[in-house]
Amino acid sequence: MRPFAIAAALIAVASTAGAATCGNDSGGFNAWKQQFATEAAAQGVGDRGLSALAATQYATRTISADRNQKSFKYSLDEFLRIRGADTIVSQGRKKIANNPNFFSGLEDRYGVPASIIVTIWGMETGFGNFMGDSNVLSAISTLAYDCRRSDFFTPHALAALQLVDRGSLSSGTIGAMHGEVGHTQFLPGNVSRYGVDADGNGVVDLTNQSDSLASTANFLAQKGWQRGAGFQEGQPNFAIIQQWNAAGVYQKAIARMAGQIDG
Repeated sequence: MRPFAIAAALIAVASTAGAATCGNDSGGFNAWKQQFATEAAAQGVGDRGLSALAATQYATRTISADRNQKSFKYSLDEFLRIRGADTIVSQGRKKIANNPNFFSGLEDRYGVPASIIVTIWGMETGFGNFMGDSNVLSAISTLAYDCRRSDFFTPHALAALQLVDRGSLSSGTIGAMHGEVGHTQFLPGNVSRYGVDADGNGVVDLTNQSDSLASTANFLAQKGWQRGAGFQEGQPNFAIIQQWNAAGVYQKAIARMAGQIDG
């Protein structure tokens, strides 16, 4: 396994993020793409990445979803019921039992328990059964163009183009509505920072199960996961779970289900 990082490029693009003109509808998207292509080329994006950018389309569904997000207002018990916690727990135990060497290897390397990894996996994509139905490059480019959160998504758009150059993404990669990709739904910048080539084929591919789960463990480890420490509320590693998802009920659900998997 080897880390795959281009954080320096993400930092560099921040200084030029204001150059391409954002917009609030599809009207200026093609002009933005041309401007952003110039910025991306200056950051080292090659022909493959630039061609992928040129092929992107304004993602109307992504904008609709982004502007109509609802916070998690359920109680923890209701949220667990809606998300199918019992199924995630039972299936998570089976996933670990069916591949014990892989999961023990992750814990040996990164210090993160298998129960946490499989809970996140189950929560994010139902263990890879649904990884999204949106074009990743179009979604992330649209969000970088949209004025609402352009500063946040522009580095991720640059990272996505660089990942295309490196073979980790393609112009046809399918993911979630906001450009997240893979079994545990990483934004492109996080693929760049925390992605791991777990199967040793030279490419970080988060649609690959091994790469994705190892990358998840690496993310948590890099965020400060303390080997052997607890992860329930009030324990040291709960703060690391909080860095995975900003919603409090989601954080508590991960801790609750992972604890049940551990028994």
